[in-house]
Amino acid sequence: MSTSKTWLTQEAYDRLKDELAHISTKGREEIVARIAAAREEGDLKENGGYHAAREEQGKLEARIRQLTAMLENAEVGSAPQGASEEVTLGSMVTVEMGGDKMEFLLGSREIAAENVKVFSEKSPLGAAVLGKKIGQDTEYLLPNGKSNSVKIIAVNPYVG
Repeated sequence: MSTSKTWLTQEAYDRLKDELAHISTKGREEIVARIAAAREEGDLKENGGYHAAREEQGKLEARIRQLTAMLENAEVGSAPQGASEEVTLGSMVTVEMGGDKMEFLLGSREIAAENVKVFSEKSPLGAAVLGKKIGQDTEYLLPNGKSNSVKIIAVNPYVG
């Protein structure tokens, strides 16, 4: 199994590390207590509280595995501070595709606000624009095998 690096700002890394520490300790303890309380209510086959707590425990354990892998393979860096000519990790990139403009953050979903569109540098679009300069055209493959061309219109720092 290959490990891939995830680019994170120092702030995102610290936030995720704190989240992992919390859910690995207090979060687990709370779920175990809820499961134990639900068990005491009797018949587990018809105990909705028990099943809900077990499902929440599964989600918590999945998040712990996700955060652990992400932090172990994190590449911590600084987001660009000023407007730039070149697309780098942590940049807000504006591209033109087929006459339409689209703006997105090049990086990890973990560093972005919920309303920000994010493309990983490993995605076809992200890989195509990484390192390109304003005014440059580039292409990437769509899932259907066709090529899509984009033009870099602007590159700005991400302000979360």
